Amino acid sequence: MKAVIQRVGKASVTIDNAVYSQINSGLLVLLGIEDADTDDDIQWLSSKIVNLRIFNDENAVMNISVKDSNGDILIVSQFTLHASTKKGNRPSYIKASKPDFAIPVYEKFVQQISNDLGKKAQTGVFAADMKVELVNDGPVTIVIDSKNRE
Repeated sequence: MKAVIQRVGKASVTIDNAVYSQINSGLLVLLGIEDADTDDDIQWLSSKIVNLRIFNDENAVMNISVKDSNGDILIVSQFTLHASTKKGNRPSYIKASKPDFAIPVYEKFVQQISNDLGKKAQTGVFAADMKVELVNDGPVTIVIDSKNRE
């Protein structure tokens, strides 16, 4: 799994000109799923995201997690995170999972994040044409790959 995590002041997903979901202070997570992803990847990545200490404490030091700050999480599926640009100028998405595999993994991930966070995570709609808006706070943007646990 690949995730782009952005600390946000607010974020929303709009589908067909209607706001589908929105959050205030918290994290926007763009999530890419591949066929090699397992329950272990789901659990590891969820725990990592929920416990990342990237929110400011009383001394303006990034030392508090989204969970500890009572922030929200908005998760948006994004197969393009698995784009390969090795050959030519048109990205290849061969590593990105097809919906029959990716949808159940995405749903498990959303449930795991909700469990770890202690409240329901907000989402986009898998494979929908979404307009994602955000106010990146900081800016703070972190990329994590569950296959490269550094």
